[in-house]
Amino acid sequence: MAAEGQLCIDGVLVSAADARVSVFDRGFLYGDSAFEVMRTYGGKSFCEREHLDRLVQSCERILIPLTISTAQLSRDVARTVKASGLAECYVRVMVTRGVGPLGLDLAQAQTPSVLVFALPLHLPPAHFYTDGIRVGLLQVGRSTDGTSAVGAKTSNYLGSVLALHAVKQRGCDEAIVVGPHGELVEGATSNVFMVKAGELITPPIEAGILAGITRKTVIELAAERGIRMREMQTHPADLYHADEAFITSTIRELVPVTRVDDLVIANGKPGPLSLMLLAAYRERARTAS
Repeated sequence: MAAEGQLCIDGVLVSAADARVSVFDRGFLYGDSAFEVMRTYGGKSFCEREHLDRLVQSCERILIPLTISTAQLSRDVARTVKASGLAECYVRVMVTRGVGPLGLDLAQAQTPSVLVFALPLHLPPAHFYTDGIRVGLLQVGRSTDGTSAVGAKTSNYLGSVLALHAVKQRGCDEAIVVGPHGELVEGATSNVFMVKAGELITPPIEAGILAGITRKTVIELAAERGIRMREMQTHPADLYHADEAFITSTIRELVPVTRVDDLVIANGKPGPLSLMLLAAYRERARTAS
């Protein structure tokens, strides 16, 4: 079956089935690239400006000399989504350091490559939202930990790939990364929140987490509704004894967490604050399109 969707590679539109990059591209060879993922609502990518601004910041942190403006990136996203012919899209914008000879010297590649993907949007099953998911805790080293690139959204996701695989063997749907001192950090591909006594709690950016766009939107929605909020270091025991918990990410939006490995959180059902914030998020996304 031919791949559905459309790509824009360095300004040129091409079908997903015909898209090609060089095997000497450093994004392929070393994961030497930055990216953002967006989701369309009504054919328009949600929080596009925030995602593209973060992409610029990621490129700065990993020293990729991005020469295309966010305005041009936005135009490329719009025309790629339109050319895809899809009702709704999974949108990925990726900047690699470009083609260069084998070797780690980044000075050998000075012409970045920019790719925009507009692919079919595949959503989580409905029961994730009605029943909640099970997460597994795992201590994982990530590729940017301890470097100047910490917090950048890079394509080197091997640690997260292996972490998610490991917890799936335990019947879990997402891995929650535990830091070197036993602190909760973030999900393999998500941010984590918990609720205790009506207060919303999430690990701080200073913990080395990705500053999630969905995370930021949920924090804003909570503030608008007068919900108390704290960014603070948390540990597994805080999650075990939470009244509610959920994860956030662009494609999944907000997904309630009802189990941590074999331990049930509270009554084992999605909590009222989680469901209220999910409804508020979806309304924000729909009205912004």
